[in-house]
Amino acid sequence: MDTEAVRSFVRAAELGQLRHAADELGVTPQAVSKRVAALERDLKVRLFTRTARGVELTLDGRAFLPYARGLVVSADRAVAAVRPASRAPRVDVLGLRSAQAVVLHDYWRSHPGTDVDVVTLRVDDPRQVAAAVQAGDIDAAFRTVTDPGALPPDVRMVHAFDSPLQLLVGPRHPLASARSVTPSQLRGHLIRVPGIVPRSEWSEFYDQLVTAFDLRVDATGPNFGDEVLLDAIAGSADVATLVGARDRYVWPARHDLRRIPIVDPTPAYPISLLLPRTNPHPGLRAILDHVAALPPVPEPAWRPAWPRLSPAAGRR
Repeated sequence: MDTEAVRSFVRAAELGQLRHAADELGVTPQAVSKRVAALERDLKVRLFTRTARGVELTLDGRAFLPYARGLVVSADRAVAAVRPASRAPRVDVLGLRSAQAVVLHDYWRSHPGTDVDVVTLRVDDPRQVAAAVQAGDIDAAFRTVTDPGALPPDVRMVHAFDSPLQLLVGPRHPLASARSVTPSQLRGHLIRVPGIVPRSEWSEFYDQLVTAFDLRVDATGPNFGDEVLLDAIAGSADVATLVGARDRYVWPARHDLRRIPIVDPTPAYPISLLLPRTNPHPGLRAILDHVAALPPVPEPAWRPAWPRLSPAAGRR
């Protein structure tokens, strides 16, 4: 089996577009398309469905993806066996606009000459991500397994940083002119947070947040993406959402959306890093040092009742 064809399939699956995969691999989109087509012919199945927005995995593609990742990892390890530390650390983030991705980008910009392979595993259960770390599919992941007893024995979890929440509203919202708000001021307001998946870490976070402050969080209905949510907030006088202070969102200037800090206390989302307990990738040490140096969330702060972890720099 052509390992470069498998690699092209994996990156296209993770990025959702052949063009983005081609940019990362240093080839043309046509080359990626031909590699994937040849792989599909060899396997005698369709791996992707082409859509207007890119590509989506078929059922066969979903079944093949974890094994394809394993093939790519094995090939990389074979090369690394004769060229130590030749591969950049492969780190999973929730999304390329998430605080984790923003922090990794800041790390990369502040460390000339270093590299990092940023991936987004399309799974919501953090235990599956921990299994990917255990298998060596990825070197680390910014995910939290809220029950440490569910961690594989050879995977450890350290606290990376806290992400303070902000309120995002449109210009007609009653709180639009506020310079800051308290959690108690949010009671009675509709907070729309689509995409809260059962068994995910953010599902548990929002369950505890709602209980602690008696908030009205609506997660019903399908998640059509950030753009649809931002459009709805811009045109509404009562819908708002919660975003991380470091999360990157982009909207048209006409939306005139406002990000408002939440204080007294500030809800803080604890972000953890999963990595191998022994022999982690050597490139992770500088990343751990970088996140450990991030400024803390202003106190007073509210955090969910997850197990308290040692800071990243304290557990090498």
